[in-house]
Amino acid sequence: MRRFAALIEQLDHTSGTAAKVAVLQRWLAAEPAADAAWALHCLLGKQRRRLITARRLRQICLEQAGLPEWLFDDCYAQVGDTAETIALLWRQVGTEAGTPASAPAPVAAPAPDAPLHTWMEEVLPGVAGLEGEAQAEAVRALWSRLAGMELLVMNKLLSGGFRIGVAQGLVLLALAGMSGLEESLLAHRLMGGFTPTPAAWAGLLAAGQGDEARSSRPYPFFLASPLELPADPGAAPLAGSVDDWQIEWKWDGIRGQLIRRAGASLLWSRGEELINPAFPELIALADRLPDGTVLDGEVIVWPAEAPRPAPFAALQRRLGRRAPGPKLLGECPAVFLAYDLLEQEGRDLRPQPLRLRRAALESLQRQLPPAAGASSAGPLRLSPTLALAGWEELEALRQRARPVGAEGLMLKAAGSPYLAGRRRGHWWKHKLEPYRLDAVLLYAQAGSGRRANLFTDYTFGLWDRDGGKQDGERRLVTFAKAYSGLNDREINALDRWIRSHTTERFGPVRAVEPAQVFELAFEGLQASRRHRSGIAVRFPRISRWRQDKPAAEADTLANALALLEAEPLSDTPSDRRPAAG
Repeated sequence: MRRFAALIEQLDHTSGTAAKVAVLQRWLAAEPAADAAWALHCLLGKQRRRLITARRLRQICLEQAGLPEWLFDDCYAQVGDTAETIALLWRQVGTEAGTPASAPAPVAAPAPDAPLHTWMEEVLPGVAGLEGEAQAEAVRALWSRLAGMELLVMNKLLSGGFRIGVAQGLVLLALAGMSGLEESLLAHRLMGGFTPTPAAWAGLLAAGQGDEARSSRPYPFFLASPLELPADPGAAPLAGSVDDWQIEWKWDGIRGQLIRRAGASLLWSRGEELINPAFPELIALADRLPDGTVLDGEVIVWPAEAPRPAPFAALQRRLGRRAPGPKLLGECPAVFLAYDLLEQEGRDLRPQPLRLRRAALESLQRQLPPAAGASSAGPLRLSPTLALAGWEELEALRQRARPVGAEGLMLKAAGSPYLAGRRRGHWWKHKLEPYRLDAVLLYAQAGSGRRANLFTDYTFGLWDRDGGKQDGERRLVTFAKAYSGLNDREINALDRWIRSHTTERFGPVRAVEPAQVFELAFEGLQASRRHRSGIAVRFPRISRWRQDKPAAEADTLANALALLEAEPLSDTPSDRRPAAG
Protein backbone atom coordinates (compact mmCIF):
# COMPACT_ATOMS: atom_id res chain seq x y z
CA MET A 1 0.00 0.00 0.00
CA ARG A 2 2.80 2.41 0.87
CA ARG A 3 4.45 2.09 -2.54
CA PHE A 4 1.14 2.43 -4.37
CA ALA A 5 0.25 5.54 -2.35
CA ALA A 6 3.68 6.97 -3.19
CA LEU A 7 2.94 6.38 -6.89
CA ILE A 8 -0.37 8.24 -6.64
CA GLU A 9 1.32 11.14 -4.85
CA GLN A 10 4.09 11.31 -7.43
CA LEU A 11 1.57 11.31 -10.28
CA ASP A 12 -0.35 14.06 -8.54
CA HIS A 13 2.78 16.23 -8.41
CA THR A 14 3.99 15.43 -11.94
CA SER A 15 2.98 17.55 -14.92
CA GLY A 16 3.30 16.67 -18.56
CA THR A 17 2.27 13.54 -20.42
CA ALA A 18 5.78 12.18 -20.99
CA ALA A 19 6.76 12.62 -17.35
CA LYS A 20 3.63 10.88 -16.07
CA VAL A 21 4.13 8.00 -18.50
CA ALA A 22 7.73 7.61 -17.34
CA VAL A 23 6.62 7.49 -13.69
CA LEU A 24 3.99 4.85 -14.45
CA GLN A 25 6.34 2.76 -16.57
CA ARG A 26 9.09 2.67 -13.94
CA TRP A 27 6.67 1.79 -11.15
CA LEU A 28 4.79 -0.96 -13.00
CA ALA A 29 8.01 -2.53 -14.28
CA ALA A 30 9.48 -2.70 -10.77
CA GLU A 31 6.48 -4.26 -8.99
CA PRO A 32 5.62 -7.95 -8.60
CA ALA A 33 2.90 -9.11 -11.01
CA ALA A 34 0.28 -9.44 -8.25
CA ASP A 35 0.73 -5.80 -7.18
CA ALA A 36 1.10 -4.45 -10.73
CA ALA A 37 -2.17 -6.14 -11.72
CA TRP A 38 -4.07 -4.55 -8.83
CA ALA A 39 -2.50 -1.15 -9.50
CA LEU A 40 -3.58 -1.36 -13.15
CA HIS A 41 -7.09 -2.35 -12.06
CA CYS A 42 -7.28 0.78 -9.89
CA LEU A 43 -5.58 3.15 -12.34
CA LEU A 44 -8.04 2.18 -15.08
CA GLY A 45 -10.94 3.14 -12.81
CA LYS A 46 -12.16 -0.45 -12.45
CA GLN A 47 -12.21 -0.34 -8.63
CA ARG A 48 -15.87 0.67 -8.49
CA ARG A 49 -16.97 -1.89 -5.92
CA ARG A 50 -18.05 -0.07 -2.76
CA LEU A 51 -16.79 -2.08 0.22
CA ILE A 52 -17.96 0.45 2.81
CA THR A 53 -20.13 3.46 2.03
CA ALA A 54 -18.73 6.97 2.37
CA ARG A 55 -21.56 7.71 4.82
CA ARG A 56 -20.42 4.84 7.05
CA LEU A 57 -16.81 6.04 7.01
CA ARG A 58 -18.03 9.50 7.94
CA GLN A 59 -19.98 8.06 10.87
CA ILE A 60 -16.93 6.13 12.13
CA CYS A 61 -14.77 9.24 11.95
CA LEU A 62 -17.31 11.39 13.83
CA GLU A 63 -17.83 8.82 16.58
CA GLN A 64 -14.12 8.57 17.35
CA ALA A 65 -13.13 12.19 16.85
CA GLY A 66 -16.03 13.71 18.78
CA LEU A 67 -16.60 16.34 16.11
CA PRO A 68 -20.02 17.92 15.57
CA GLU A 69 -21.65 17.04 12.26
CA TRP A 70 -21.83 20.66 11.18
CA LEU A 71 -18.05 20.97 11.41
CA PHE A 72 -17.52 17.86 9.27
CA ASP A 73 -20.05 19.18 6.74
CA ASP A 74 -18.28 22.54 6.58
CA CYS A 75 -14.96 20.79 6.04
CA TYR A 76 -16.51 18.65 3.30
CA ALA A 77 -17.90 21.77 1.63
CA GLN A 78 -14.33 23.07 1.30
CA VAL A 79 -12.76 19.76 0.20
CA GLY A 80 -15.56 18.22 -1.89
CA ASP A 81 -14.63 14.59 -1.23
CA THR A 82 -15.56 12.47 1.80
CA ALA A 83 -12.47 10.25 1.63
CA GLU A 84 -10.15 13.26 1.56
CA THR A 85 -12.10 15.09 4.28
CA ILE A 86 -11.75 12.10 6.62
CA ALA A 87 -8.04 11.76 5.82
CA LEU A 88 -7.40 15.42 6.64
CA LEU A 89 -9.47 15.41 9.84
CA TRP A 90 -8.03 12.13 11.11
CA ARG A 91 -4.50 13.50 10.90
CA GLN A 92 -5.60 16.25 13.29
CA VAL A 93 -7.82 14.40 15.76
CA GLY A 94 -7.24 10.68 15.27
CA THR A 95 -4.01 10.47 17.26
CA GLU A 96 -5.48 12.42 20.14
CA ALA A 97 -8.67 10.35 20.19
CA GLY A 98 -6.82 7.03 19.96
CA THR A 99 -8.29 3.54 19.78
CA PRO A 100 -9.75 2.26 23.09
CA ALA A 101 -7.47 -0.34 24.65
CA SER A 102 -10.47 -2.24 25.94
CA ALA A 103 -11.66 -2.91 22.41
CA PRO A 104 -8.85 -4.43 20.35
CA ALA A 105 -9.33 -4.39 16.60
CA PRO A 106 -11.11 -7.56 15.38
CA VAL A 107 -8.69 -7.91 12.43
CA ALA A 108 -4.95 -7.48 12.48
CA ALA A 109 -3.85 -4.19 10.95
CA PRO A 110 -1.07 -4.95 8.46
CA ALA A 111 2.00 -2.83 8.09
CA PRO A 112 1.59 0.01 5.58
CA ASP A 113 4.34 -1.53 3.46
CA ALA A 114 2.43 -4.81 3.09
CA PRO A 115 1.92 -5.69 -0.61
CA LEU A 116 -0.93 -3.99 -2.42
CA HIS A 117 -2.51 -7.32 -3.38
CA THR A 118 -2.68 -8.29 0.33
CA TRP A 119 -4.62 -5.12 1.09
CA MET A 120 -6.96 -5.58 -1.88
CA GLU A 121 -7.59 -9.32 -1.51
CA GLU A 122 -7.53 -9.80 2.26
CA VAL A 123 -7.43 -6.69 4.43
CA LEU A 124 -10.07 -4.41 2.89
CA PRO A 125 -12.61 -7.18 2.09
CA GLY A 126 -12.11 -8.50 5.63
CA VAL A 127 -12.99 -5.14 7.14
CA ALA A 128 -15.98 -4.78 4.81
CA GLY A 129 -17.31 -8.15 6.00
CA LEU A 130 -17.55 -6.96 9.62
CA GLU A 131 -20.55 -5.21 11.13
CA GLY A 132 -21.32 -2.60 13.74
CA GLU A 133 -18.68 -1.66 16.27
CA ALA A 134 -16.36 -4.47 15.15
CA GLN A 135 -16.17 -2.83 11.72
CA ALA A 136 -15.68 0.62 13.23
CA GLU A 137 -12.78 -0.58 15.38
CA ALA A 138 -11.16 -2.31 12.40
CA VAL A 139 -11.40 0.85 10.28
CA ARG A 140 -9.96 3.00 13.07
CA ALA A 141 -7.12 0.50 13.57
CA LEU A 142 -6.22 0.82 9.90
CA TRP A 143 -6.43 4.60 10.03
CA SER A 144 -4.08 4.65 13.01
CA ARG A 145 -1.40 2.79 11.00
CA LEU A 146 -1.52 4.99 7.91
CA ALA A 147 -0.43 8.54 7.16
CA GLY A 148 -0.65 11.07 4.37
CA MET A 149 -1.56 9.74 0.96
CA GLU A 150 -1.82 6.16 2.32
CA LEU A 151 -4.86 7.16 4.39
CA LEU A 152 -6.54 8.91 1.47
CA VAL A 153 -5.91 6.02 -0.93
CA MET A 154 -7.31 3.46 1.51
CA ASN A 155 -10.48 5.51 2.06
CA LYS A 156 -11.00 5.80 -1.68
CA LEU A 157 -10.48 2.07 -2.22
CA LEU A 158 -12.96 1.26 0.55
CA SER A 159 -15.64 3.63 -0.75
CA GLY A 160 -15.23 2.63 -4.42
CA GLY A 161 -14.52 6.20 -5.51
CA PHE A 162 -10.96 5.74 -6.75
CA ARG A 163 -10.44 8.46 -9.34
CA ILE A 164 -7.03 10.10 -9.66
CA GLY A 165 -7.19 11.77 -13.06
CA VAL A 166 -4.84 9.43 -14.92
CA ALA A 167 -6.28 8.91 -18.39
CA GLN A 168 -6.36 5.41 -19.83
CA GLY A 169 -4.24 6.67 -22.71
CA LEU A 170 -1.35 7.41 -20.34
CA VAL A 171 -1.59 3.94 -18.82
CA LEU A 172 -1.58 2.38 -22.29
CA LEU A 173 1.51 4.39 -23.26
CA ALA A 174 3.31 3.13 -20.17
CA LEU A 175 2.29 -0.48 -20.85
CA ALA A 176 3.33 -0.18 -24.49
CA GLY A 177 6.73 1.16 -23.48
CA MET A 178 7.21 -1.75 -21.05
CA SER A 179 6.08 -4.51 -23.36
CA GLY A 180 6.91 -3.27 -26.85
CA LEU A 181 3.29 -3.99 -27.88
CA GLU A 182 1.01 -1.70 -29.87
CA GLU A 183 -1.36 0.48 -27.84
CA SER A 184 -4.30 -0.75 -29.93
CA LEU A 185 -3.53 -4.36 -29.04
CA LEU A 186 -3.28 -3.54 -25.33
CA ALA A 187 -6.54 -1.58 -25.52
CA HIS A 188 -8.22 -4.60 -27.12
CA ARG A 189 -6.91 -6.93 -24.42
CA LEU A 190 -8.28 -4.64 -21.73
CA MET A 191 -11.76 -4.34 -23.29
CA GLY A 192 -14.51 -6.03 -21.34
CA GLY A 193 -12.70 -5.82 -18.02
CA PHE A 194 -9.41 -6.82 -16.44
CA THR A 195 -9.14 -9.40 -13.66
CA PRO A 196 -6.31 -8.29 -11.33
CA THR A 197 -4.29 -11.51 -11.15
CA PRO A 198 -0.67 -12.36 -12.02
CA ALA A 199 -1.92 -14.59 -14.86
CA ALA A 200 -4.01 -11.76 -16.34
CA TRP A 201 -1.04 -9.39 -16.03
CA ALA A 202 1.22 -11.85 -17.86
CA GLY A 203 -1.41 -12.40 -20.56
CA LEU A 204 -1.82 -8.65 -21.05
CA LEU A 205 1.89 -8.17 -21.74
CA ALA A 206 2.44 -11.42 -23.66
CA ALA A 207 4.03 -11.05 -27.08
CA GLY A 208 2.06 -11.66 -30.30
CA GLN A 209 -1.59 -11.50 -31.20
CA GLY A 210 -2.31 -14.92 -29.76
CA ASP A 211 -5.87 -16.19 -29.97
CA GLU A 212 -7.54 -12.93 -29.02
CA ALA A 213 -9.87 -12.63 -32.01
CA ARG A 214 -11.65 -15.74 -30.71
CA SER A 215 -12.19 -14.34 -27.23
CA SER A 216 -15.32 -12.66 -25.97
CA ARG A 217 -13.71 -9.22 -25.93
CA PRO A 218 -15.07 -6.38 -28.08
CA TYR A 219 -12.70 -4.19 -30.04
CA PRO A 220 -11.86 -0.68 -28.75
CA PHE A 221 -14.43 1.68 -30.23
CA PHE A 222 -13.44 4.26 -32.86
CA LEU A 223 -14.88 7.67 -31.94
CA ALA A 224 -15.70 10.71 -34.07
CA SER A 225 -14.62 14.31 -33.42
CA PRO A 226 -16.94 17.34 -33.66
CA LEU A 227 -16.79 18.93 -37.08
CA GLU A 228 -15.37 22.46 -37.02
CA LEU A 229 -16.72 24.47 -39.93
CA PRO A 230 -14.38 26.93 -41.69
CA ALA A 231 -14.82 30.65 -41.10
CA ASP A 232 -15.51 31.15 -44.82
CA PRO A 233 -19.06 29.89 -45.49
CA GLY A 234 -18.10 29.08 -49.08
CA ALA A 235 -15.14 26.88 -48.14
CA ALA A 236 -15.37 23.10 -48.12
CA PRO A 237 -15.70 21.75 -44.55
CA LEU A 238 -13.40 18.79 -45.29
CA ALA A 239 -10.56 18.02 -47.65
CA GLY A 240 -11.36 16.39 -50.97
CA SER A 241 -14.68 15.97 -52.72
CA VAL A 242 -17.87 14.61 -51.17
CA ASP A 243 -17.15 11.33 -52.97
CA ASP A 244 -14.20 10.77 -50.63
CA TRP A 245 -16.53 10.66 -47.63
CA GLN A 246 -19.22 8.25 -46.46
CA ILE A 247 -22.09 10.25 -45.00
CA GLU A 248 -24.66 8.76 -42.62
CA TRP A 249 -27.18 9.92 -40.07
CA LYS A 250 -25.96 10.25 -36.49
CA TRP A 251 -28.40 8.04 -34.62
CA ASP A 252 -29.60 8.66 -31.06
CA GLY A 253 -29.14 5.29 -29.37
CA ILE A 254 -26.34 3.53 -27.50
CA ARG A 255 -23.18 2.44 -29.27
CA GLY A 256 -22.56 -1.30 -29.25
CA GLN A 257 -20.72 -4.24 -30.76
CA LEU A 258 -22.63 -7.40 -31.62
CA ILE A 259 -20.32 -10.43 -31.52
CA ARG A 260 -20.65 -14.03 -32.68
CA ARG A 261 -17.56 -16.06 -31.79
CA ALA A 262 -16.94 -19.69 -30.84
CA GLY A 263 -20.67 -20.40 -30.74
CA ALA A 264 -21.35 -17.56 -28.26
CA SER A 265 -23.39 -14.40 -28.85
CA LEU A 266 -22.51 -11.17 -27.05
CA LEU A 267 -23.69 -7.57 -27.04
CA TRP A 268 -21.24 -5.06 -25.56
CA SER A 269 -21.95 -1.38 -24.94
CA ARG A 270 -19.35 1.31 -25.46
CA GLY A 271 -19.12 1.51 -21.67
CA GLU A 272 -17.75 -2.06 -21.72
CA GLU A 273 -20.90 -3.54 -20.20
CA LEU A 274 -22.28 -6.84 -21.39
CA ILE A 275 -25.97 -6.08 -22.00
CA ASN A 276 -27.25 -9.44 -23.28
CA PRO A 277 -30.15 -9.77 -20.79
CA ALA A 278 -31.72 -6.44 -21.76
CA PHE A 279 -31.91 -7.24 -25.50
CA PRO A 280 -32.85 -10.89 -26.11
CA GLU A 281 -33.99 -10.16 -29.68
CA LEU A 282 -30.50 -8.88 -30.54
CA ILE A 283 -28.87 -11.94 -29.02
CA ALA A 284 -31.20 -14.06 -31.16
CA LEU A 285 -29.99 -12.01 -34.13
CA ALA A 286 -26.34 -12.67 -33.20
CA ASP A 287 -27.12 -16.39 -33.06
CA ARG A 288 -27.82 -16.27 -36.82
CA LEU A 289 -24.57 -14.47 -37.69
CA PRO A 290 -21.71 -16.51 -39.14
CA ASP A 291 -19.14 -17.49 -36.53
CA GLY A 292 -16.28 -15.01 -36.30
CA THR A 293 -18.43 -11.90 -36.91
CA VAL A 294 -18.25 -8.54 -35.10
CA LEU A 295 -20.63 -5.70 -36.00
CA ASP A 296 -20.31 -2.11 -34.82
CA GLY A 297 -23.46 -0.05 -34.66
CA GLU A 298 -26.23 1.51 -32.62
CA VAL A 299 -28.79 -0.15 -30.39
CA ILE A 300 -32.04 1.69 -30.89
CA VAL A 301 -35.80 1.17 -30.47
CA TRP A 302 -37.52 1.06 -33.85
CA PRO A 303 -40.96 -0.51 -34.35
CA ALA A 304 -41.16 -2.63 -37.50
CA GLU A 305 -43.63 -0.46 -39.42
CA ALA A 306 -42.49 2.92 -38.11
CA PRO A 307 -40.80 5.33 -40.55
CA ARG A 308 -38.34 6.50 -37.89
CA PRO A 309 -36.89 5.23 -34.61
CA ALA A 310 -38.59 5.92 -31.31
CA PRO A 311 -37.16 8.66 -29.03
CA PHE A 312 -34.29 7.80 -26.70
CA ALA A 313 -36.72 7.62 -23.78
CA ALA A 314 -38.12 4.40 -25.25
CA LEU A 315 -34.64 2.87 -25.25
CA GLN A 316 -34.16 3.91 -21.63
CA ARG A 317 -37.06 1.66 -20.69
CA ARG A 318 -35.02 -1.31 -21.95
CA LEU A 319 -31.66 -0.44 -20.39
CA GLY A 320 -30.75 -2.32 -17.23
CA ARG A 321 -33.62 -4.80 -17.55
CA ARG A 322 -32.60 -8.34 -16.69
CA ALA A 323 -35.61 -10.00 -18.26
CA PRO A 324 -37.88 -7.64 -20.24
CA GLY A 325 -41.38 -9.05 -20.48
CA PRO A 326 -43.46 -9.59 -23.63
CA LYS A 327 -45.31 -6.30 -23.12
CA LEU A 328 -42.12 -4.24 -23.00
CA LEU A 329 -40.57 -6.17 -25.88
CA GLY A 330 -43.67 -5.44 -27.96
CA GLU A 331 -43.87 -1.75 -27.03
CA CYS A 332 -40.13 -1.05 -27.38
CA PRO A 333 -38.64 -3.45 -29.96
CA ALA A 334 -34.88 -3.03 -30.34
CA VAL A 335 -32.90 -3.16 -33.56
CA PHE A 336 -29.17 -3.18 -34.20
CA LEU A 337 -28.42 -0.43 -36.68
CA ALA A 338 -25.10 -1.62 -38.11
CA TYR A 339 -22.62 0.71 -39.76
CA ASP A 340 -19.38 -1.25 -39.72
CA LEU A 341 -18.07 -4.82 -40.01
CA LEU A 342 -14.99 -5.26 -37.83
CA GLU A 343 -14.46 -9.00 -38.10
CA GLN A 344 -15.54 -11.56 -40.69
CA GLU A 345 -14.90 -15.30 -40.46
CA GLY A 346 -12.47 -14.56 -37.65
CA ARG A 347 -10.43 -12.09 -39.76
CA ASP A 348 -9.79 -8.63 -38.33
CA LEU A 349 -11.08 -6.19 -40.97
CA ARG A 350 -10.21 -3.01 -39.10
CA PRO A 351 -7.06 -2.20 -41.13
CA GLN A 352 -9.07 -2.30 -44.37
CA PRO A 353 -10.53 0.94 -45.77
CA LEU A 354 -14.09 1.77 -44.77
CA ARG A 355 -15.41 1.38 -48.33
CA LEU A 356 -14.38 -2.30 -48.32
CA ARG A 357 -15.76 -2.93 -44.85
CA ARG A 358 -19.06 -1.34 -45.89
CA ALA A 359 -19.28 -3.53 -49.00
CA ALA A 360 -18.65 -6.62 -46.87
CA LEU A 361 -21.32 -5.48 -44.39
CA GLU A 362 -23.92 -5.07 -47.15
CA SER A 363 -23.04 -8.51 -48.52
CA LEU A 364 -23.40 -10.03 -45.05
CA GLN A 365 -26.86 -8.57 -44.61
CA ARG A 366 -28.00 -9.93 -47.98
CA GLN A 367 -26.78 -13.42 -47.10
CA LEU A 368 -28.14 -13.48 -43.56
CA PRO A 369 -31.02 -15.95 -43.23
CA PRO A 370 -34.29 -14.32 -42.16
CA ALA A 371 -35.52 -14.66 -38.61
CA ALA A 372 -38.18 -17.28 -37.94
CA GLY A 373 -41.50 -16.00 -39.23
CA ALA A 374 -39.92 -12.90 -40.80
CA SER A 375 -39.30 -12.00 -44.40
CA SER A 376 -36.09 -10.08 -43.68
CA ALA A 377 -33.10 -10.10 -41.34
CA GLY A 378 -35.40 -8.94 -38.54
CA PRO A 379 -33.75 -6.63 -36.00
CA LEU A 380 -30.64 -6.07 -38.14
CA ARG A 381 -30.71 -2.86 -40.16
CA LEU A 382 -27.96 -1.02 -42.00
CA SER A 383 -27.40 2.67 -41.39
CA PRO A 384 -28.09 4.10 -44.86
CA THR A 385 -25.44 6.08 -46.69
CA LEU A 386 -26.50 9.54 -47.88
CA ALA A 387 -25.71 11.22 -51.20
CA LEU A 388 -24.51 14.78 -51.74
CA ALA A 389 -23.88 16.45 -55.08
CA GLY A 390 -21.50 18.93 -53.42
CA TRP A 391 -20.48 20.38 -50.07
CA GLU A 392 -22.95 23.24 -50.54
CA GLU A 393 -25.77 20.74 -49.83
CA LEU A 394 -24.36 19.67 -46.45
CA GLU A 395 -26.32 22.06 -44.25
CA ALA A 396 -29.62 21.33 -45.97
CA LEU A 397 -29.01 17.61 -45.41
CA ARG A 398 -28.17 18.18 -41.75
CA GLN A 399 -31.44 20.03 -41.23
CA ARG A 400 -33.31 16.91 -42.42
CA ALA A 401 -31.89 14.85 -39.54
CA ARG A 402 -34.58 15.44 -36.95
CA PRO A 403 -37.53 14.37 -39.12
CA VAL A 404 -35.85 10.97 -39.58
CA GLY A 405 -35.09 10.65 -35.87
CA ALA A 406 -31.36 11.45 -36.02
CA GLU A 407 -29.15 13.94 -34.17
CA GLY A 408 -27.22 15.11 -37.18
CA LEU A 409 -24.66 13.68 -39.61
CA MET A 410 -21.60 11.43 -39.51
CA LEU A 411 -18.87 12.04 -42.07
CA LYS A 412 -16.32 9.21 -42.42
CA ALA A 413 -13.36 9.11 -44.77
CA ALA A 414 -14.07 6.29 -47.23
CA GLY A 415 -10.47 5.15 -47.04
CA SER A 416 -10.20 5.23 -43.26
CA PRO A 417 -9.21 2.19 -41.19
CA TYR A 418 -11.09 1.45 -37.98
CA LEU A 419 -8.85 2.89 -35.26
CA ALA A 420 -9.14 2.99 -31.47
CA GLY A 421 -10.36 6.00 -29.51
CA ARG A 422 -10.77 9.50 -30.87
CA ARG A 423 -8.33 10.09 -33.76
CA ARG A 424 -8.96 13.35 -35.55
CA GLY A 425 -9.10 13.52 -39.31
CA HIS A 426 -10.99 10.32 -40.16
CA TRP A 427 -14.47 10.44 -38.60
CA TRP A 428 -16.46 13.58 -37.86
CA LYS A 429 -19.86 14.21 -36.26
CA HIS A 430 -21.93 17.19 -37.36
CA LYS A 431 -24.79 17.46 -34.91
CA LEU A 432 -27.84 19.67 -35.16
CA GLU A 433 -27.80 22.89 -33.20
CA PRO A 434 -29.42 22.34 -29.79
CA TYR A 435 -32.73 23.67 -28.61
CA ARG A 436 -32.45 26.88 -26.60
CA LEU A 437 -34.63 28.52 -23.95
CA ASP A 438 -34.00 31.38 -21.53
CA ALA A 439 -34.59 30.28 -17.92
CA VAL A 440 -34.34 31.88 -14.48
CA LEU A 441 -31.91 30.66 -11.80
CA LEU A 442 -33.90 29.39 -8.79
CA TYR A 443 -31.57 27.18 -6.69
CA ALA A 444 -27.84 26.58 -6.35
CA GLN A 445 -25.70 23.93 -4.70
CA ALA A 446 -21.94 23.63 -4.18
CA GLY A 447 -20.01 21.41 -6.55
CA SER A 448 -17.42 18.79 -5.71
CA GLY A 449 -13.69 18.29 -6.08
CA ARG A 450 -11.78 21.48 -6.86
CA ARG A 451 -15.03 23.44 -6.99
CA ALA A 452 -16.37 22.16 -3.67
CA ASN A 453 -16.39 25.66 -2.15
CA LEU A 454 -18.20 27.23 -5.11
CA PHE A 455 -21.86 27.11 -6.12
CA THR A 456 -21.71 25.38 -9.50
CA ASP A 457 -24.83 23.16 -9.65
CA TYR A 458 -27.88 25.15 -10.69
CA THR A 459 -31.64 24.63 -11.01
CA PHE A 460 -33.58 26.78 -13.47
CA GLY A 461 -37.24 27.62 -13.94
CA LEU A 462 -39.67 28.81 -16.62
CA TRP A 463 -42.71 31.01 -16.22
CA ASP A 464 -46.13 29.38 -16.00
CA ARG A 465 -49.66 30.41 -15.11
CA ASP A 466 -51.01 29.12 -11.78
CA GLY A 467 -53.16 26.08 -12.50
CA GLY A 468 -52.41 26.44 -16.21
CA LYS A 469 -55.11 29.10 -16.51
CA GLN A 470 -54.72 32.02 -18.87
CA ASP A 471 -55.65 34.50 -16.14
CA GLY A 472 -53.70 32.66 -13.41
CA GLU A 473 -50.87 34.36 -11.56
CA ARG A 474 -47.44 33.97 -13.15
CA ARG A 475 -45.02 31.74 -11.26
CA LEU A 476 -41.70 30.03 -11.92
CA VAL A 477 -41.72 26.24 -12.31
CA THR A 478 -38.52 24.21 -12.09
CA PHE A 479 -37.51 23.06 -15.54
CA ALA A 480 -33.91 21.79 -15.68
CA LYS A 481 -30.65 21.39 -13.78
CA ALA A 482 -27.28 22.26 -15.29
CA TYR A 483 -23.73 22.53 -14.05
CA SER A 484 -21.62 23.13 -17.15
CA GLY A 485 -21.15 25.94 -19.63
CA LEU A 486 -19.74 28.81 -17.54
CA ASN A 487 -16.07 29.77 -17.47
CA ASP A 488 -14.11 30.26 -14.23
CA ARG A 489 -14.64 34.01 -14.21
CA GLU A 490 -18.40 33.63 -14.60
CA ILE A 491 -18.55 30.89 -11.95
CA ASN A 492 -16.75 33.10 -9.42
CA ALA A 493 -18.96 36.09 -10.20
CA LEU A 494 -22.15 34.01 -9.96
CA ASP A 495 -20.95 32.42 -6.71
CA ARG A 496 -20.55 35.85 -5.12
CA TRP A 497 -23.99 36.85 -6.34
CA ILE A 498 -25.61 33.67 -4.97
CA ARG A 499 -24.08 34.19 -1.52
CA SER A 500 -25.41 37.73 -1.28
CA HIS A 501 -28.86 36.98 -2.75
CA THR A 502 -29.84 33.79 -0.91
CA THR A 503 -33.45 33.80 0.30
CA GLU A 504 -33.73 30.32 1.88
CA ARG A 505 -31.55 27.33 2.70
CA PHE A 506 -32.53 23.67 2.38
CA GLY A 507 -29.51 21.74 3.67
CA PRO A 508 -26.80 22.23 1.02
CA VAL A 509 -29.22 23.91 -1.40
CA ARG A 510 -29.81 27.66 -1.52
CA ALA A 511 -32.84 29.37 -2.99
CA VAL A 512 -31.95 32.69 -4.61
CA GLU A 513 -33.76 35.77 -5.78
CA PRO A 514 -35.27 34.99 -9.21
CA ALA A 515 -33.28 37.65 -11.06
CA GLN A 516 -30.59 35.96 -13.17
CA VAL A 517 -31.43 34.68 -16.65
CA PHE A 518 -29.42 32.03 -18.52
CA GLU A 519 -29.80 30.62 -21.99
CA LEU A 520 -29.95 26.83 -21.69
CA ALA A 521 -29.05 24.54 -24.57
CA PHE A 522 -30.35 20.96 -24.68
CA GLU A 523 -30.73 18.06 -27.07
CA GLY A 524 -34.36 17.13 -26.64
CA LEU A 525 -37.49 17.00 -24.50
CA GLN A 526 -39.74 14.20 -23.33
CA ALA A 527 -43.03 14.21 -21.47
CA SER A 528 -42.48 13.07 -17.88
CA ARG A 529 -44.77 12.50 -14.93
CA ARG A 530 -41.82 12.59 -12.53
CA HIS A 531 -40.95 16.22 -13.21
CA ARG A 532 -42.97 19.13 -11.88
CA SER A 533 -42.91 20.85 -15.25
CA GLY A 534 -44.16 17.67 -16.95
CA ILE A 535 -41.04 17.64 -19.13
CA ALA A 536 -37.71 15.82 -18.91
CA VAL A 537 -34.78 17.69 -20.51
CA ARG A 538 -31.98 15.80 -22.28
CA PHE A 539 -28.36 16.98 -21.76
CA PRO A 540 -29.09 20.53 -20.51
CA ARG A 541 -26.14 22.93 -20.21
CA ILE A 542 -25.65 26.68 -19.96
CA SER A 543 -24.87 28.35 -23.27
CA ARG A 544 -24.65 31.95 -21.99
CA TRP A 545 -25.47 34.23 -19.07
CA ARG A 546 -28.18 36.64 -20.23
CA GLN A 547 -27.22 39.64 -18.08
CA ASP A 548 -28.93 41.78 -20.69
CA LYS A 549 -32.34 40.24 -20.04
CA PRO A 550 -34.69 40.79 -17.06
CA ALA A 551 -36.21 37.71 -15.42
CA ALA A 552 -39.72 38.75 -16.45
CA GLU A 553 -38.75 38.22 -20.10
CA ALA A 554 -37.51 34.64 -19.66
CA ASP A 555 -39.25 31.88 -21.60
CA THR A 556 -42.42 30.16 -20.48
CA LEU A 557 -43.41 26.58 -19.93
CA ALA A 558 -45.71 27.03 -22.93
CA ASN A 559 -42.59 27.66 -25.06
CA ALA A 560 -41.11 24.38 -23.87
CA LEU A 561 -44.35 22.49 -24.48
CA ALA A 562 -44.46 23.91 -28.00
CA LEU A 563 -40.98 22.49 -28.61
CA LEU A 564 -42.09 19.16 -27.17
CA GLU A 565 -45.06 18.98 -29.52
CA ALA A 566 -43.01 20.07 -32.54
CA GLU A 567 -39.93 17.94 -31.89
CA PRO A 568 -40.87 14.73 -33.76
CA LEU A 569 -41.34 16.54 -37.07
CA SER A 570 -39.32 19.67 -36.42
CA ASP A 571 -37.57 21.19 -39.42
CA THR A 572 -37.22 24.73 -38.10
CA PRO A 573 -34.13 26.98 -38.24
CA SER A 574 -30.97 25.96 -36.46
CA ASP A 575 -31.56 27.50 -33.02
CA ARG A 576 -35.08 26.02 -32.90
CA ARG A 577 -36.39 28.69 -30.53
CA PRO A 578 -40.17 29.24 -30.46
CA ALA A 579 -41.71 32.67 -30.51
CA ALA A 580 -41.63 34.40 -27.11
CA GLY A 581 -44.65 33.70 -24.95
